[in-house]
Order: sequence, then C-alpha cells, then structure tokens
Amino acid sequence: MKKRIVVVGSLNMDIIISTDRLPQIGETILGNEVNYLPGGKGANQAVSIARLGGDITMIGAVGQDEFGKSLLEQMERNQVNTAFIDQVEDVKTGIADIFHVNHDNCIVVVPGANFTLTPDKITPEMEQLIAQSDVLLTQLEIPLETVQRVLEIANKHNVKTILNPAPAQTLPAELLHLVDYLTPNETEFAMLAEHTFTTNDELATLMTEWESAYNQTLIVTLGEQGSAHLQDGKLVVTPAEKVEVVDTTGAGDSFNGALAISIAEEKSLPEMLAFATKVAARAVTKFGAQDGMPFAADLD
Repeated sequence: MKKRIVVVGSLNMDIIISTDRLPQIGETILGNEVNYLPGGKGANQAVSIARLGGDITMIGAVGQDEFGKSLLEQMERNQVNTAFIDQVEDVKTGIADIFHVNHDNCIVVVPGANFTLTPDKITPEMEQLIAQSDVLLTQLEIPLETVQRVLEIANKHNVKTILNPAPAQTLPAELLHLVDYLTPNETEFAMLAEHTFTTNDELATLMTEWESAYNQTLIVTLGEQGSAHLQDGKLVVTPAEKVEVVDTTGAGDSFNGALAISIAEEKSLPEMLAFATKVAARAVTKFGAQDGMPFAADLD
C-alpha cells in the first residue's frame, strides 16, 4: 500500500532566462534563451513524490489564467491529486523569474495566487486529509500563518512533518516546535541560527544547539557536497554523487520529496539521506525543475 503524503505549498510558472552573466544595476544585456516551465516549491516537491511512487495530494492555489491551467495539467499528468488546488479569480498565478547562469541560478518569486491560501481556506476536508496522511511537507512560498495552521493540524493528529524553510525568513519558535524535520540549505540555516559558519565544527555546534532547542531532526543541505545531519552528537555528511550538472533548479525540492517518501516508509535517517541525496543528484542532470525529477525506475 502506498504511503499517503500531503504537500501544502506553492505552484508557480518558472520563467527561465539563460544568460552568460547577470546584468549590473541599470545595465541591459542580451540573454541566450527563455523557457516557461512548471515550478513552485510545493508543486516541485509534489511531482518528486509522485514520480518516486508516493500517493500524493497537493493543497495550493493558482489563478484562472493560462499559467494556472498549464500547472494543473502538469500536476495531473504526474498523478498528483489536484482536488484541493483552488482556482482563484482576479489574482494571477504565481511566477518565478529564474536567471540561469553557468549551471547555477538566482530566483525572484512573485507569489500571486499562492498568497490567497490563507488559514481560513484550510477546510475541514483538508484537515481530514492531513489527519489521514503519513507525512505533511510544506515550505514558505505561502502565507506563514497557513504554514503554522497545517503544522498544527498535523501535530494534533500525530502526522510527521517536514518544513523546508525556503525562501529564508525568520520563524517563530511556536512554529518551529511543530516541525519534526527541518531542511534548510546552508544560507537558510545561517539566517535561522543568526550565525554564520565556515567549518564543519562550527556547523556541528550550531546544529547541536538547534536540535536541543527545538527537539527536531535538522538536515542541512550542502549543494554539491551533499547533506549534513547529526548522529550521536557527531556531524555526518552524506556526500552527493558526482554528476554532470545541467540545471540546479529544483534540486532541493527533489531532495525534500525523496525525504518525505523515506519518512513515510520509516527508513533510518542514514537510509533517508542516502536516498534523498541520490534523487537530488539525478535531478540536476536535466533542465527544468519538474522535468528533471527522476522516476523511481531511474534510480536502479
């Protein structure tokens, strides 16, 4: 029987501009090409889970425009249950402007319809859906009050929770205490911890202090270096596979999707991270956040 996972989060149309370098303020440069691809951290994570064989339902919102229709079609093609994705009037679908430069990227997100997913939109039917799931996964491209609301519901019903704290922002302790697994990248964790780090020893100290304060499992993703977690008080780095990188967009989302699958299957933490790191490595070998998400059969 498939494990049931709920993703509460964003759906965006990614507008990807490939260019040799970023312009300076006031400067105009020529780009190489532009692509329109389905994205949004929530949608990316939902597609990752679906392709890895999870029973996945997404809660989110899009506009009644062409981007919104396209995103819903993409979700359905990937066997994501879209029954709880609202199509709102008078608000455009969220977008992400992604500047793709030398195998890396920087991103500007315009939330649009994603920010209409306010706590009052979480219906009793949605609460029942969350209560009957094995894992809840959410991020920060929807209103923070909604993130807290769905974490409270999951906590009430003893459902395991993952928070991918991106885009980075300060989070209240009340919300953090509801999270079982926190998955920031290095930049996001430095902001949350209010302290920079340059060595593994400094990272280990900050992670130990964090886990002690919030009683959760902290996983810090390290890009091409893999991911870091604590095992018996010691820092353990799960190395990433060496691959030919084509596009890093969605790598973190594929990692979180794979982590959700692993938690639902009750794997050990080292097993979870080995699997999630492998999935993320495969995701960066193709162009586009969702198009690059590997299927379970690709990992054999």
